[in-house]
Amino acid sequence: MRKSIAIALLALGGSALLAAQRQNNSSQNPGRPLFEAHCAACHGLDGHGGEAPNIVTVPAVQSLSDAQLTTVIHDGHTGGMPGFASMLSDTEIASVVSFLRELQHSGGSAVQGNAANGKTLFFGSAGCSHCHAIKGEGGFLGADLSAVPLSADDIRSAITSPPISSTDVLTTAILKNGQKITGLARNEDNFSIQMIDLQGALVSIEKADTAKIDRSTAPYMPSDYATKLSASDLQDIEAYVASQASAPGGRGRRRQQ
Repeated sequence: MRKSIAIALLALGGSALLAAQRQNNSSQNPGRPLFEAHCAACHGLDGHGGEAPNIVTVPAVQSLSDAQLTTVIHDGHTGGMPGFASMLSDTEIASVVSFLRELQHSGGSAVQGNAANGKTLFFGSAGCSHCHAIKGEGGFLGADLSAVPLSADDIRSAITSPPISSTDVLTTAILKNGQKITGLARNEDNFSIQMIDLQGALVSIEKADTAKIDRSTAPYMPSDYATKLSASDLQDIEAYVASQASAPGGRGRRRQQ
């Protein structure tokens, strides 16, 4: 039985980018996800500023002691920064300070490239928008990247070495009546499987109605971008996707049928 639901992307779980984020964050400074969640929207993922000032390469910030940075994060700043005492524990604030020191030590070089050119590539020759949407533009099979807080390293890893999981490979359900439904699996249990089909609709299939379920052994996302794109093009795409974490606006569109 096939039930087509008018949702372009019900779940992001299993997308290459989010899998890379979870995998990489497990071995990184614990302050990184806290910084991305609470600081990056204003200061930028690389700390170089956006709506709020640059806190990486500015000497006045670099010269602050850890205790002074802790006070600013805890109590806020007269320049308009709110305090985070109600949202972050003392241990979490210390982790944010530690991660900021890492950014300052590296010069915040995690995010480089020309975001404007990255956007042109994303929606053009690189073909990213065939599967991924940003601000309502693009495809439905991949994750909506409108506001996903990822570092350049996360993005590059997902582009050049996409992880393989049951939700990232092309799946074909062959029904007993001969019908074939192809797409990416999003949820599955012993009795049913839910897939995003190639038209972007969520389809629920009862396993009792299937004759066979075939799964590819390779990720649906191409794995040859490291050779198809130049190093500068990769950096530009990284810069564009990373910039969406702090850009105004909501997530991508939903498909109406």
